[in-house]
Amino acid sequence: MKKLKTIPHFKTEAEERAFWSRVDSTEYVDYSKAQRWVFPNLKLSSVPITIRLPESLIMRAKLRAHQQDIPYQSLIKQWIFKGTALG
Repeated sequence: MKKLKTIPHFKTEAEERAFWSRVDSTEYVDYSKAQRWVFPNLKLSSVPITIRLPESLIMRAKLRAHQQDIPYQSLIKQWIFKGTALG
């Protein structure tokens, strides 16, 4: 069995992120002992809805979303949050 290295103590999340991005985690963690966890009571932070919109508005949203390199549904959510229909 391979001897695992000790995981260092990190002062910040950024320091920990940098560490894990440059090392091989299998040298620090025995994944054969990992346990599967299920969180059945987690709830989505948003609720799916159905809404009918004019096709022209959807096409405009898709065009602007493409220009901003974001999903068009995310852009529509931004518009609703800001309270504007045309973005």
